[in-house]
Formats: sequence, structure tokens, C-alpha cells
Amino acid sequence: MGIGDIADGLARGVEGIGATVSDIFFEPVVRLGVTGLSRAGKTVFITSLVANLLDRGRMPQLVAASSGSILSAYLQPQPDVTVPRFDYETHLAALTGDTPHWPESTRAVAQLRLSFRVQPGGLIGAISGPRTVHLDIVDYPGEWLLDLALLDKSYADWSAETLARAKSRDFADGLHAALRGADASARLDEPVAKTLAQVFTTYLQAARAQGFSDCTPGRFLLPGELEGSPVLTFAPLPRPAETPRGSLWREMERRYEAYKREVVKPFFRDHFSRIDRQIVLVDALGAIHAGPKAVEDLRYAMREILSAFRPGRNAWLSQILHGRRVERILFAATKADHLHHRQHGRLTAIMEALLRDAKDRADFAGARTAAMSVAAYRATVEETLTHEGETLDCVRGTLLDSGKQAAFYPGALPEDPARILAAARSGQEAWLDADYRIMRFAPARLTLKPGEGPPHIRLDKAAEFLIGDRLT
Repeated sequence: MGIGDIADGLARGVEGIGATVSDIFFEPVVRLGVTGLSRAGKTVFITSLVANLLDRGRMPQLVAASSGSILSAYLQPQPDVTVPRFDYETHLAALTGDTPHWPESTRAVAQLRLSFRVQPGGLIGAISGPRTVHLDIVDYPGEWLLDLALLDKSYADWSAETLARAKSRDFADGLHAALRGADASARLDEPVAKTLAQVFTTYLQAARAQGFSDCTPGRFLLPGELEGSPVLTFAPLPRPAETPRGSLWREMERRYEAYKREVVKPFFRDHFSRIDRQIVLVDALGAIHAGPKAVEDLRYAMREILSAFRPGRNAWLSQILHGRRVERILFAATKADHLHHRQHGRLTAIMEALLRDAKDRADFAGARTAAMSVAAYRATVEETLTHEGETLDCVRGTLLDSGKQAAFYPGALPEDPARILAAARSGQEAWLDADYRIMRFAPARLTLKPGEGPPHIRLDKAAEFLIGDRLT
């Protein structure tokens, strides 16, 4: 190494220290993690959130917006030059164009920086004047967050849990048949391993399509550049009495451990460990529509997610976080516009019950948590109709499949969320006293006034919980 290289290294070090000091003392940075489970609308959420933070006419519950503390907001180049930029402009055009349509979902980590010029209140604000606050939005798949729980599990434990959940699922017949034909104690045969991994991937895809949430390992669904690699060529196996060296079991175990080491840990080291605030989007209505077993799976997934935010249990995670914790976590039930507003409180109560149960089971502490029902982009309007002498609170929108306008009554959620959770825990095949339905609506064609973002439900309230304290 030459003197020039040393000098360059020292210069970069000084620049890095200077940037860190600047962030801490002059331009604070809030890193907001956004993830979602089972098609919860993550891309739409981020797009609408950014649009409504840039044009804040529909954000009265964000105190910094309604009080005038936010003087301006603008997009800037993201600081992490190796991370793909969230394609905000393309996604917004999809939602607000002449022929609106839902944008393509992101399939890997993406990032966007939104900067605010804010005027702090009080005497300090009067003396200091306006300051800049940066919001770095980090978009990543929910399946990757669920992978953190794998770090605490051996291959044998993971296999047993995964196969136990698959036991009662009729769409797992192909997986069961493949496992019956495999001898885990026999010597590794690579074609057998590849077939088992493919069958297991098909099972995970079916589970997600059926509304189930816990679909780990997450990279089996979103493999990217890892597709076909040995690190994704494993599957759960029933443990045999003997596991000799070179056996199928041993090789699957080795690849599972490699997945944790080479895939899971780098994600949490490079991205998750730097997050300050987190929102987890949940398609609770989709799970309810899918039935009690899907709700029970969602309850399990929320418990696993919360384990990601209590690093004390995992020595490796505690080491990379160096005492940092996510300060606030919001679990948001999306697609609230599929329900009349009179039912929003019931949907929120179900989310709160799921969250409370998950917190108790995970022995979670250390961050503020909340649950609410939201719609990042409102695709429907409300109607009250009379049918066979009964008054029904409906929503009307454009059906995604046919393009026709239709009024829809999804059924009434119970006032007591325990009725939903009790049926889920008991393993019921279907709801005994209700029929919950869900429709797929297309985005409505919009005419936005100057200063207004897309219509939403409680997006401003969600923003206030997540970042409001950092903007005043």
C-alpha cells in the first residue's frame, strides 16, 4: 500500500466522520423500514406516503403538516449508492395516470430519501431557525424479516415446525408425497435434493396464494440472483433415526446453515440493523377471508416478526446492533377501504388482539408499538343500501377483473375480536357463524387539486406515529 492509498483512506475516514457528525448535530436522519406480509400493498403504501408528504393537503393528523412546521419537502439522491432506488415516479404515474393501475411490487431492498425543511417550535426553534430532517425509507420484503427467526432455530427444529404446519393443509399433498419418497438417511443424490427444493418452493407459493403469512425461507419466494444455487436447494425433512455423514439430511442441514450465514445475516447486518422506525403492513382482511387457519398462521407470523425486534435473545444480533433498538413499530391492517368506516374499529381491534397476543408470547419490550387500519390509496366510496329489508353498509369501486363498477358488502366483522382468535386457535376449517368476503378493486381515476396527494384512510395518523416527533 502506497502513501497515496493511505492518504486517500485517511481522507475518506475524515469525510465519513464529518458526515456522521453532520447527521447527528445538524441534519438528523430517520430510517423508516417498510415491509409487508402476503401482498399487503407495500409499494402502494410507500408511493402514497411520499406523495402525501410532498403535497400535504390530505395530512391533517400529521401535526407538523397541520401546524405549518414543515416548510417544504423534496426528494434527494439516496445516500446508499449500492441499493436500488425506489421507483417512486413510475409507481405514482401508474396510480394517477389516465388509465390507473396497481404498480408492480418490488422484489428486493429499495430505498428513497425524502428531506424536510422544518421550523422547530418553542424558544429553541426561534433561536436556531429552520433545519433539515432526512427520511430514508427502506423497502424490503416481509418474508425476509420473518427469516430472522431462523437464526434461533436448528435445521431439525425448523423442519419439525414447518412440516407440522403443512400437515393439515390440503395444498401440501405434493410436498408430503415427495417426502414419503425420500430417504433422509441415504447418501445425498443431487437430483433428489433439487426436486425436494422445487416441490417445497411450490408449496410455499401455494401457501402465500392461499393467504398464509409465514412463508420462510423468504428467498425461496424471491430468489433473485440466488435462484438455483445450493443455498436455496434444501427442504424440510422428517428426522431419521440415523444421520450419517454424506447423507441427504446432513447436506440439507449444511445448506440451511449456509442460508442463515450467507443470506439472512448479511441482510440484517447491512439494512435491518440501521432502522429506527418500522411499519409492518398486514393484509388482515385477506387472512380473515382465507379462514381460521390463515388467521392462526398470521398470529404466528406476527409473533415471529416481533422476535426480530428483541435482539437480547440472539447474541449475534445484539452484537451488530450495539444496543440500538427500533424505537417505534406500527402494525397496519391495509385495505381498510374494502370496509365501510363503521367497521374500521373492529378491524383495528382484531389487529390489536393479534399484536397483544404476539407481544405476550414473544416477551417483547423496548419499543412503542401500535396497531391501526389504513388504506394508503382509497379505491372505493361508501354506500348504504337496503337488501331484503336489511340495511347494509357497502363500498363501491371498480372491480379489478371486469372493470365494472359494483357495490360490495363484505360481511360484518365481530365486535369482539376474541371470536376470530378463538376460532383460529382451535383449528376450525371455516367460520361457523359468518361469511367474510373480499373483492379486488382497481385504483380509481383521480383528479387531484394542487397541494393534494392521493386519497387515503389514516395515512396521516400512521405518519404521525412513525415520524411525527422528529418533524416538530
